Amino acid sequence: MFKKICLGILAIAAIGAVGFGVYAYKPAMQPITAADHATFPPEQVEKGRVLAGAGYCATCHTAKDGEPYAGNYAMETGFGTIYATNLTPDVETGIGAYSQDAFRRAMHEGVGRDGRHLFPAFPYDHFTKMSDEDVDAIYAFIMSEVAPVRSVQKENELPFPLNLRFLQAGWKMLFVDFGQYETVADKSPEWNRGAYLAEGVTHCGACHTPRNILGAEKSSEQYAGAEIDRWQAPALTAANASAVPWNAAEFREYLIEGSSTYHGIAAGPMGPVVHEGVRELPDSDLTAISVYLADKVGGDGLDPADSDIVRASLERNAPDRRYRQAEGERLYTTACAACHYNAKAIRAGRPDLGINSSVNQDDPSNLIQVILYGVTSHQGTKGVVMPGFRQALNDDQVAQIAAYLRADRAQKPAWENLREEVTELRARGPGSH
Repeated sequence: MFKKICLGILAIAAIGAVGFGVYAYKPAMQPITAADHATFPPEQVEKGRVLAGAGYCATCHTAKDGEPYAGNYAMETGFGTIYATNLTPDVETGIGAYSQDAFRRAMHEGVGRDGRHLFPAFPYDHFTKMSDEDVDAIYAFIMSEVAPVRSVQKENELPFPLNLRFLQAGWKMLFVDFGQYETVADKSPEWNRGAYLAEGVTHCGACHTPRNILGAEKSSEQYAGAEIDRWQAPALTAANASAVPWNAAEFREYLIEGSSTYHGIAAGPMGPVVHEGVRELPDSDLTAISVYLADKVGGDGLDPADSDIVRASLERNAPDRRYRQAEGERLYTTACAACHYNAKAIRAGRPDLGINSSVNQDDPSNLIQVILYGVTSHQGTKGVVMPGFRQALNDDQVAQIAAYLRADRAQKPAWENLREEVTELRARGPGSH
């Protein structure tokens, strides 16, 4: 009897293995040559350029000081380092041998032309929602406008068995809902357009949704916030820690200008998302994304200028002529107040730090990063630069400024281990973006 049970288990395991093998197998697709590259209509190429920007293709496929789209950008994951591949139309080392159908399969199914499964650092779980028309436009742009670059691909630094490509088929089976975006019937066309873009090509959830132990986004916690490249991507839900709820107008201003009057600037990993990405989308698309995100946050219809929180923060921002007893307040007055002071209303480009998102979040990382490393010309509001104070202020002083803003301006509970967090972030550097 026991022998029969064992044989039965082995038979089931064998059948399962064969079934998984059949599911995991993807045939190679016929390569094309440079001579086979088609000529595409200019309007399709331009559309592809805009969509490639909105999808941050160059951001993730360009190594530091490397040629655009030539790959080897290091993506640090919780499992090891994955190096982005060459996305130029070089036939031998890039995707120049990809036909349009092979490119579609890579975007929609996460499978390379050679039949190998792609690692989910490439967000095909989002790109699968894109229409064939939009995927084809990106293909047209890459094949027409991106210069082919011959490169040597770095080997991924993943431990066994995570480096086995065929196992990605199991990951897909568990966590990926393949298929193009389906319209939500009870939402407006504008909302659906925003959802299509945010959940597809711009893949907002890739940074703003927490992941499980296997690296998949937790679908039940969409946009609940997550850590990305030593920064905190805040929640894009009602749980967002901002003192003033985001509305569609604020989101739109943020996506266009790189800053929001009532929330702050696009720094860290979010900088290139705005300045090298979504801002070139048509105005109607930016509005649609803003409508969609505002609905997720639940703050649309609220005018921040009428907020009691804003008025109270402005009152607390008024200069105090008394001798400042708190070291954090003295340091803030010396280093920060000249640029961040507002009187009766908040001026664009001059964030009020009492209601700023980074001060109100449960994690102080974003505020510390900005104090230490500032805001460069390719982040935040165009033409506005904030100096970093990592050379001028020590860890105690940075922590004191952060503690003052948190307690006195935002009137939120103190951050724990703030001094240690400053020391750690200074030692680790500003991140890769």
